[in-house]
Amino acid sequence: MYNAFLATVIRLRHSDEGATLVEYGIALGLAIALGGGALAVLATDVGNTYTAASGALPTAPSPASP
Repeated sequence: MYNAFLATVIRLRHSDEGATLVEYGIALGLAIALGGGALAVLATDVGNTYTAASGALPTAPSPASP
């Protein structure tokens, strides 16, 4: 599988033709996958930061009963 992938990459690098729709689709899919992964990691970190911040806040006093 790796050899087939490597052969495809080498063939595409040496091609004199412009990028085809398939190549643009592969690049777009890769960008979406990487962006989604980065967003998932960032969302987890931001969630953990908000959780830590809310735990560090003092609790509000209860209002007195009339």
